[in-house]
Amino acid sequence: MQLLEVDRILLALEGRSIRVWVLGGWGVDALVGRQTRDHRDLDLAIDAEQWDDCWAELAVLGYRPETDLWPIRVEFASPEGWVDVHPVRFDPSGDGVQAGPDGTTFDYPRNHLTTGTLNSRTVPCVSAAWQLAVHSGYEPQPQDVADVELLRFIV
Repeated sequence: MQLLEVDRILLALEGRSIRVWVLGGWGVDALVGRQTRDHRDLDLAIDAEQWDDCWAELAVLGYRPETDLWPIRVEFASPEGWVDVHPVRFDPSGDGVQAGPDGTTFDYPRNHLTTGTLNSRTVPCVSAAWQLAVHSGYEPQPQDVADVELLRFIV
């Protein structure tokens, strides 16, 4: 997934007023303010209430569902790469929750929804502390180790 494609996707979703936050490796890069490594995909949290609009916009951009694990996540693929979309339901106070496997959930506290910079543009993302929390509890891949090292430098 190239930075210009990330920018194209974010601009398209923004153009439809879809609430989105960059997660994963690109989320780490947004917090650092520059691309730090190659990325297979773009991880996004979106407001679950806007799921249909997000799906429709990704289709316009040439992305098709590849792996459907609704309500946890859906991976979309195109020749340009992959977009891993995580639907998040928000309560009136702005705190969010995402469904996880086997009845688990992932919290998105409003105080961890922040911004970073990609391609000299401010983008919504999640905090370094939140990213560190979700990078624990599993056997890390080499890219996860690199991301955690960057996140520890930020926190």
